[in-house]
Amino acid sequence: MDGVVRQYEVTMELDVADEIREFLAGQENKSLLRFLTCGSVDDGKSTLIGRLLYDTKLIFEDQLATLERDSRRHGTTGEDMDLALLVDGLEAEREQGITIDVAYRFFATPKRKFIVADTPGHEQYTRNMATGASTADLAIVLVDARKGVLRQTRRHTYIASLLGIRHVVLAVNKFDLAGYDRAVFDRIAEEYNSIAGALGFDTVVAIPISARHGDNVIMPSSNTPWYDGPTILGHLETVPVGDRLAEAPLRFPVQYVNRPNLDFRGYCGTVASGTLAVGDKIVVAKSGKGSKLVRIVTSDGDLDRASAGQSVTVLLEDELDISRGDMLVAPDSRPNVADQFEANLVWFDEHALLPGRSYILRTETDQTPATVTALKYKVDVNTFAKEAAKHLELNETGVANLSTQAPIAFDAYADNRVTGAFVLIDRLTNATVGAGMITHPLWRASNVHWQALDVEKTARAGQKHQRPAVLWFTGLSGSGKSTIANLLEKSLYAEGLHTYILDGDNVRHGLNRDLGFTEDDRVENIRRVGEVARLMVDAGLIVLVSFISPFRAERRMAREMVDDGEFVEIFVDTPFEECARRDPKGLYAKALRGEIRNFTGVDSPYEAPERADIHLQTPGRTPEEIADEILNWLKERDYC
Repeated sequence: MDGVVRQYEVTMELDVADEIREFLAGQENKSLLRFLTCGSVDDGKSTLIGRLLYDTKLIFEDQLATLERDSRRHGTTGEDMDLALLVDGLEAEREQGITIDVAYRFFATPKRKFIVADTPGHEQYTRNMATGASTADLAIVLVDARKGVLRQTRRHTYIASLLGIRHVVLAVNKFDLAGYDRAVFDRIAEEYNSIAGALGFDTVVAIPISARHGDNVIMPSSNTPWYDGPTILGHLETVPVGDRLAEAPLRFPVQYVNRPNLDFRGYCGTVASGTLAVGDKIVVAKSGKGSKLVRIVTSDGDLDRASAGQSVTVLLEDELDISRGDMLVAPDSRPNVADQFEANLVWFDEHALLPGRSYILRTETDQTPATVTALKYKVDVNTFAKEAAKHLELNETGVANLSTQAPIAFDAYADNRVTGAFVLIDRLTNATVGAGMITHPLWRASNVHWQALDVEKTARAGQKHQRPAVLWFTGLSGSGKSTIANLLEKSLYAEGLHTYILDGDNVRHGLNRDLGFTEDDRVENIRRVGEVARLMVDAGLIVLVSFISPFRAERRMAREMVDDGEFVEIFVDTPFEECARRDPKGLYAKALRGEIRNFTGVDSPYEAPERADIHLQTPGRTPEEIADEILNWLKERDYC
C-alpha cells in the first residue's frame, strides 16, 4: 500500500513539475510591453495601476490585508480601499497622497507580460518621469476629467515623444465625477489630439475611465454606452510592439574587461542591439580595429548566439586594445564617432544650464568632459514653439550643440535608444543635472584635425629657459588681484622671464567687448580667456590671468585646458567689507544702490576656491609683500 501511495505522490510531483515548466515556457514566449503612467499631479496614475493589479487577481492575500489596513490609515477614498497605496511605497508618498519616486510593477495576463512604471506628476519630479519613460514603449497619460489638459500633461507628452515612445493612451480619468458626460470626453480628446498629433506618435487612443471604480479599465463600462473603443487592458494587450533593438545593427558596449589569467581575455557587457554569433566579424567603433568572435560565455555555459538584452562575455580571435567605454559593432553598419553633436536636452537641476560650462557626459559605458557650445533654442511646453534662449532652467527642454573632450561612439536616439542617450553630471556635486537624446553628429568638427607642428611647447619654453604656466588670480573686485599681478610680472620680468598679463578689464575692451555680466556671459568670458591663456602657455610663456572668475566650474574648466602642473590658482582673499571700503572704481556704491546689476558679491555669487594652490590673506599686508610670497612659491617649485 505504501508503495502505491509513494508512486502516486511521485506521479503527482512529476505532473506539477511539468505544469510549472509548461507555465514558465508559456510566460517566456509571451511578448513584453513596457509602459508608464504619467500626467499632472493627482490625476490617478497610482490608482489606475492598483486597479489593474487588483482586477487581474494579481494581489496576494497578505498584500490585500496590508492594503486594507493602510487604506484606513492613509487612504483618501473613504470606506473604499485606496488602490494607489499598492504602488505608493514611500512613507512620504502615503502621508501626502502623492507619487515621488518611480515605482515599477510586473504583471501578466494570458496574452502578454507587462512592466509598468508609475511616475510622479509634480513638476519638481520631472526627472523621475523621464527615467520611467526612457525604457517604455507606451505611455498612459492621465487627465482629470474635471480639469482637462494641464501644463504638466503637455510637458509629459512632449518628453515622452523626445524619449522615443511611439504609442500613447489618453486616459480621461475620474469620469464618474464628470457625470460620464460624453461632451466632456470629446472636448478633452480633441484638445489632446491637437497636441499629440504634432509629435509623431504612431497611435494615440483616448479612453474614458474611472480608475477608482474600474470603468473601462478591465471591462467595458455600462456607464459609457456611447463609447465603443477598447478598455485600458484590452488596448495594452493588443497594441503592436516590435523588438526594434533586436532588429537594429549590432551594438555591444564593453562594460568590463575580464582577465582572470593569461589565457582568458573576455569583454563583458549587455548586447544593446542586434545579435552576436560565434564566427561573426566585429569592429571596435572608435579605433576601427577588426577581429572575429570566437566564444560567447555566460554563467550557464557557452552560447552560439546572443541578442539584444542579454548579458554575456565575448572572446575575440585577436588581442585588441579594448577597454570600458569601447563598443563592438558590425563592420558594415558602424555608429557615429565624433566629438561634437546636436541633442535634445531635458534639464533637471535648480541651477540653470549654462553654455560654456563643463559637465561630465556619461553614456551607457563611456564618460568624458563635455561642454554645451550653443543652446539653439528651448521649447515652450504649452505651444511647443521654439524660443531663443541663453540657458535652460529646471524642467525646461531644448536643443543644443555639445562638444566632448574625447570622441564618443553613438547612434541617433531615434535609431537606438541605448546608444543615443546620455546624461550630464555636475562636476562639483556629482549630481545628474540633465538628460540628452542625440539627433545627429556635427561632422564639421570631425573634419578639422590638429596640425602637427615641428616647433612645440617644450622647445619654445626651453628657448626662454622657463617653465610655462597660467597664474590664475581670482577674488572679489577690489581685492587687489590686478595690483599684485602687475607687481609680480615686474619681478618676473626682472628675472629675465617671458610673461604676459590678461586682465579682466582690459580684455573686455577687445576680445570680450560683446559680453555683459549675466551668469551666461561670465561663463563665456572665462572660456575665451582660458583658450587664450592655453595658447600663450603653448607659446612657452608665463601668463598671469587676473579675473574675478566667480564660479568654480569655470576655473576648473580653465585648469583642464592645460597640462598638469601648468595651472596655478591664486586666491586673493580680501573680505567683502574691505573691498567695498576700497571701492577703487566706485562700483560697490553703485551696486549697493541698485544702479548696477549682477555685481559679484552683491547680487551675484562668488564661489571661493576650496583648494587654491596659493591662498593669500591680504588684510594687514602690502601688495609688495604678497607679490614676493608668490615669487618665492614659484621659485621653490622651479617655475622660474
